[in-house]
Amino acid sequence: MTILAATGLQRERRILSSPDVLVLAGGGDQVRLEAELERLAGKARGIISIGIAGALAPGLRPGNWVVAEAVLHGDARFPADAAWSRRLLATLPGAVAGLQLGTDVMVAQAVDKAALHRRTGATAVDMESHIAARVALRHALPFAAARVISDAAQRSLPSAAQRGMRPDGGMDLPAVLRSLLMGPFQLPALIRTGLEAERAFRALLRGHRLLGPRLLGPRFPGLGPGGPDLGQLPLDMA
Repeated sequence: MTILAATGLQRERRILSSPDVLVLAGGGDQVRLEAELERLAGKARGIISIGIAGALAPGLRPGNWVVAEAVLHGDARFPADAAWSRRLLATLPGAVAGLQLGTDVMVAQAVDKAALHRRTGATAVDMESHIAARVALRHALPFAAARVISDAAQRSLPSAAQRGMRPDGGMDLPAVLRSLLMGPFQLPALIRTGLEAERAFRALLRGHRLLGPRLLGPRFPGLGPGGPDLGQLPLDMA
């Protein structure tokens, strides 16, 4: 039995992998990610969405952690496991609780981030949390989401950065270079985006070390969201 973790990039997968956590990098291919989570969920103790995200709420900076109270996707709202979320909040430095928005496409423009925040009240957005939450609900598994901000709400991602992810979650450097050749004016924004992403990856690595090899996940299988987590009772009572 293991914890399943859903993320976007292969770099995130490498940071988060451990003997007790099986990390799946979606790479923007949500159909594949959902199929893989579905295939493995029967042997999982819980499912977590973890990695980097874009901020929707003003004031969040690269490197800040957001722990989801619930994940929104369209008209659906998926609550996170309360006990697991409390442990994440208590352990990740400076983490804030809020709503996480799951989307099927990348939200790259500041104006779109602002509109989504006004409409939903969500603090951050990513492309995997709603997939992980949906699979967890189908299998009555505890679910949590913890994301570290990579791009602030007022930042728009340059086109070159938007083209930098392969379907397997790896880095598509040729696509980035082609975009730069077509629009070299993007270079300053691309450098800034890269520096802020590095800040987020460093925070993800530090957070993983604090959370430990099981990401504070439930010890026993078969507990639905909000159910007792006897394996972590001493931590909850501390």
